[in-house]
Amino acid sequence: MKYWQLLASFVLATVLFLSPLSAQAASSSSITRSVGDEVEIKDYSGQDLVGSEFTNVALENTNFSNADFRGGVFNGSLLEGVNMHGVDFSNGIAYLTLFKGADLTDAVFTNAMMLRSVFDDVDITGADFTNAILDGTQIKKLCTQASGVNSQTGADTRESLECR
Repeated sequence: MKYWQLLASFVLATVLFLSPLSAQAASSSSITRSVGDEVEIKDYSGQDLVGSEFTNVALENTNFSNADFRGGVFNGSLLEGVNMHGVDFSNGIAYLTLFKGADLTDAVFTNAMMLRSVFDDVDITGADFTNAILDGTQIKKLCTQASGVNSQTGADTRESLECR
């Protein structure tokens, strides 16, 4: 009896190791709502964008003011001149994203992951960065102009960035 079990195990192992199994890969864009390349809409103000993803897209002068963008993603996106006044981007991800000349006033970035993103010539008056993760050089840059208190969370911008 033991001989047959050993032989059956050997045959099964041989079949599993020698027969090719198909590999399937998944991309994040196949499991999330993703916007890529060209964006027709330039006004998302006040909209429900919870969990939306913008990947490798130029969003110059797009209006996201007062949008609910919790858990949203910007990945490799250009956000030049965007209006994000009052946006709720808590628990969001902005990776390899350029915020240039953006209005980030009164925005909520609590618990956001914003690594490898660049903030050039942005207005962060009253923005809340509590527990957000940014590159150290970007924090230093933002601290030079940080001021105000967020109207939604009551957080002081300088304190939320842990400016020294």
